[in-house]
Amino acid sequence: MGFTIGLGAATADALYGAIAGFGLTVIADFLVAQRNLLGIVGGVFLCYLGIRTWFSKPAEQPRELRAASFGSAYATTFVLTLTNPMTILSFVAVFAGLGLAASPNYLAASLLVFGVFVGSALWWLFLSTVASSMRSRIGPAWMQGVNRVSGGIILAFGVYALASPWLH
Repeated sequence: MGFTIGLGAATADALYGAIAGFGLTVIADFLVAQRNLLGIVGGVFLCYLGIRTWFSKPAEQPRELRAASFGSAYATTFVLTLTNPMTILSFVAVFAGLGLAASPNYLAASLLVFGVFVGSALWWLFLSTVASSMRSRIGPAWMQGVNRVSGGIILAFGVYALASPWLH
């Protein structure tokens, strides 16, 4: 499930990388112009997710996963990553710094977008493998603490995203 979640984020990263890498300035400019709206939508969702995580109780036994759970996890992470305006801004800045924005080399941009996807997917594979291997060593009390810390951090990012338009 963790890897599936990561694939949602990796796909969104690759999509934004493609927008930046292939010089699709109309789309990139539109997304940059909508950063406040995207930040609000993302911030509200992060606040909801943070509060939900804070109050969630760790499962005593791992749940049986259904195919629909994987699709939902992938889609949710994909959409959440797309609502992060810093993602597109970061890709535009990095690709411009590499000289791909002014006069795009489509082979180089394709390889870079592919590298973004593969790198992100491998990172999530590593994280989910480590988490899975540690699962048997971690008890419910420890997981409750992880939920509280994670929920607090996610909520803080949500509040920051909501406040961001007025901070700049």
